[in-house]
Parts: sequence; C-alpha cells; structure tokens
Amino acid sequence: MAEDSDLEKTEQPTQRRLDQSREEGQAARSRELSTFSVVFAGGAGLWLMGSGLISHLTKLLRDGLTLDSTLAFNADLLLPRLYTLSLEILVAFLPFLLSLLVIAAISPILLSGWIFSWKPLQPKFSKLNPIAGIGRMFSINSLVELGKAIAKSLVVGGIGAWAVWYNKDSVMMMAAEPLIAAVPHLGYLLWMSFVAIMGGMFLIASVDVPFQLYEHNKKLKMTKEEVRKEAKESEGDPQVKGRIRNMQHEMARRRMMSNIPTADVVVTNPTHYAVALSYSEKKMGAPVVVAKGSHLLAARIREIAIENNVPILEAPPLARALHKHTELGQAIPEALYNAVAEVLAYVYQLRRYRQGSGAMPDAPHDLPVPPQLDPASDEEGSI
Repeated sequence: MAEDSDLEKTEQPTQRRLDQSREEGQAARSRELSTFSVVFAGGAGLWLMGSGLISHLTKLLRDGLTLDSTLAFNADLLLPRLYTLSLEILVAFLPFLLSLLVIAAISPILLSGWIFSWKPLQPKFSKLNPIAGIGRMFSINSLVELGKAIAKSLVVGGIGAWAVWYNKDSVMMMAAEPLIAAVPHLGYLLWMSFVAIMGGMFLIASVDVPFQLYEHNKKLKMTKEEVRKEAKESEGDPQVKGRIRNMQHEMARRRMMSNIPTADVVVTNPTHYAVALSYSEKKMGAPVVVAKGSHLLAARIREIAIENNVPILEAPPLARALHKHTELGQAIPEALYNAVAEVLAYVYQLRRYRQGSGAMPDAPHDLPVPPQLDPASDEEGSI
C-alpha cells in the first residue's frame, strides 16, 4: 500500500518542476480567454474608430464610383487606380488591425506570463504515431474539449437567438423607416446583440480559466518518490552529505590532535574536559586554544599530552570556562587572562625545573575564574 501511494501523483509541483515546464514551453493557456479578448478588442476598436472608418469608407466608395473620361477609355489606368484605392483602404484599417494583432499576441500570456522556448518547435516523431493519435482523440481531455465546444455553441448560439427573437419587431419595423434613421437603428441593435454575446463569452472564459489552471497544475503534480528524488538531486543525498560531514569532522579532529604536542599546557577538569593552550609572545596577543574536548576526547587529549611531555594542570573551573566560551584557534576571553597567566607562569617555572635550573613549582590553586564564566556556578545565569 505504501508503494502504491508513493506512485500516485498527490504532491504539488515543486518550483523546480514549474521552472522546467516553463523551459519546455508548457504553461496554462485558455483559448476562450484569447477568443474573448480578441473579439472584445474588435468591438471596442469599432466603437472607438467606427466614425473614422465610416468616413474613410464613404470617401473611398465615392472615389471608387467616380470615373472621369480618361479612366473610362484607358484600361491601362484602371489597375493603378485599383492599387491606390486598395492602399487607402489598408491605411484606413491599419490602426484597427494593429490593435487586434497586439491583443492576439498579449492574450495568450495573461495566465502564465511571457515564455520563450524552442522546445515546442522541435519535431516529435511520437506525435506521428496513429495509435497514439487515436488514443488522444478518445481521451478524457478530448471529451472535455468536446463538451466545452458544445457548451460554448449553446451559450453563444442561445444568446444570439435570444437577441434576434427579442428584437424581431424592431428589425421588421426598420423596413418602413427612412434610410437615414434605419442605419443608426441597425447599428444600435447590432451593438446590443454584440454586448449580450460578449457577456456569454465572458462567462465561458471565466469558467475555462480556472479549469485550465487546475488541469495544468494536475499534469505537473508529482509522486512522493519524484519529490524525494528531486530533493536528493538539488540538495544532495542525505547519506552522502552525512558521510562528508563525518569526514570533515574527522579531519578537523586529526588536525586538532596534531596541535597538542606543540601546546604549552593542557588544563583538565580532570576527567570531563580537557583544553590545550598555546602562547607565543611574538606571534600572539593572547593564549590560543589549539585543542579541546569532553569525556572520551578529553581522555585522548590527555594521553597525547602525556606521550609528548606536555604539562597537564587540573583546574576544573578554568577548564569548564575555557571549554564553553572558546573555539578552536580562538584567543581566550579577556576575563580569563589573569587565571591563564598564573597557569603559564607555573608552566614556565616547571619547564625551568625540568631543565635543572630552578625549584619544583607548586601547582596554582583557586585561580581567578569569574563565576559567570563557569558553567557549574550558580551565578552563570545572572549574566
């Protein structure tokens, strides 16, 4: 059951999947929205430019039906005359045609924005498979498109039939009207019918747009396995990343352990924590932590210190404070300068004793560690 659920496309598409679909030229598109936009733009253009177009057409009709004697008896002049009139008609309708062209180009990108891709133009021989073509003809999507076409025809046709039936008396009365009154009356009836039909087309587009968005999102849905696979590809395999982190931690620990033989002193808890310090008056402004650890790692730090004759000092408050408030390669906090100075003074005295030039020093006790820096102190929470 779990395997079946992993194969079902129940997950929303990821951003990467959406980006890939756009790169391939796949986006939600509504033919009904494009049709409505172009027809509406055509009607609006005729409404705004109608008077100008009528004036141009009236002039062109008058000029076309007016022939002087030169044109009547010289056939060679008729073709240039026709060319001139055709060019004038094109110029008169050019703004209207350009507006329709712009709307036809913009309307498809209203849903998903501008997409430019060559992939849809690449030939796909799978589309030439007749069996697959027949399958597409009888698919659920084809049935839905057929239902939409029938519904659109019924809505638009029904509105058109209603407009004709509702205005049948006015249409019949126009036969008795003078021409000068009948033409505006006819224009009014046509405009009212156009508005009614546009209302029906708007209704169809308002239903088709959400449907196309839903269908596009449904096609891009992913299975749980696809989501997991994409996460691995984009972020890396968690197991591989875990192994890399472990390797990095191991390399960092090896580098840390290699610094212990050069340390000046190792301060211990004595068993829970161990911190190795190094100080060079010429190279460092303050002592630096070169290694630190707790429990098993602390025990290993002490072993390496013993093997390399690095002094070990038991100072629990200082060890706890250094372990919590410092990082590898970082200088100690200023508040611990006095305590660490006493430790280094002890180390230098011990070093001279081992070289045979001084007495055995006493290990320092009650080092001046501020209580707020000691994790075991009750005053830690007061900072």
